[in-house]
Amino acid sequence: MTAGQFSTHNLDIRDDIVIKRYKSWDRREPHREWAALTLLAEHAAGLAPAPVRAEREACPPMVVMTRLPGRVLRGGHMTAQQTAAMAAALTRLHQAIPARVVEVIEPAAWGPTAAVDKVRAWADKRPDLGEDPLAQQAFQAGAAWLATTGPDRLTIDPLPPVLGLADGNHANYLWDDHDHQVRLIDWEDSGRSDRAFELAEVAEHISHVDDALDAHQLLAGIDLTPRETERVRDFRRLLALGWFLMLGPDGPATPRNPAGTLERQAARVLHLLA
Repeated sequence: MTAGQFSTHNLDIRDDIVIKRYKSWDRREPHREWAALTLLAEHAAGLAPAPVRAEREACPPMVVMTRLPGRVLRGGHMTAQQTAAMAAALTRLHQAIPARVVEVIEPAAWGPTAAVDKVRAWADKRPDLGEDPLAQQAFQAGAAWLATTGPDRLTIDPLPPVLGLADGNHANYLWDDHDHQVRLIDWEDSGRSDRAFELAEVAEHISHVDDALDAHQLLAGIDLTPRETERVRDFRRLLALGWFLMLGPDGPATPRNPAGTLERQAARVLHLLA
């Protein structure tokens, strides 16, 4: 959930490499990105850019990586084929790296505890959501759910961890028309994460308003245990509610989204909480 966070880096895109220079690095962004790209090059080659070199202690820090073919999946209607390829890419990401390796990865910068705390804090502020009755209904339903023990259960007894992107923005997914595969970019917030949280991040990131991702189809293409399915459902509730609370007239997520997004998100929250 990155509303209010615009460009965090500068890109120098060349024929075969991309040079990424970071504008901020308080979350150890260049270290996270380099570590993730190195692990993926070893265990899931081709799923992400390959690391070339890094100057992680420079000012600003810099990471050089290979350039991948394709176009981002945000901004156009996502087809069934693209959605299936995204599911396959996420499955590969979550299965390719051995558990013993994942266990020692630095925790992701964004995860369940931070998400629960942030969404509850936003709800406690009672943000201005306008006068739309549907929005008011969604706020009441969301606040009632936040007051239960459901969100707290998401922060304890996590499932075996995975390497996670920790950012569900669909602009981080590249579709290659040539080989019909999806690859992942922008690993600056990555780290050890909960698989259910990562899947919910993709399903509920507000970028879905730009590309009409069918979240049901995406999740149907991923083999989930009953426990994972339940956790994904509740993480989706949490994250959808978080975006909704930031979409009011003066909310930080409003300027980047088309008119009517608040009302559509209110309906989505009510559907997920039903």
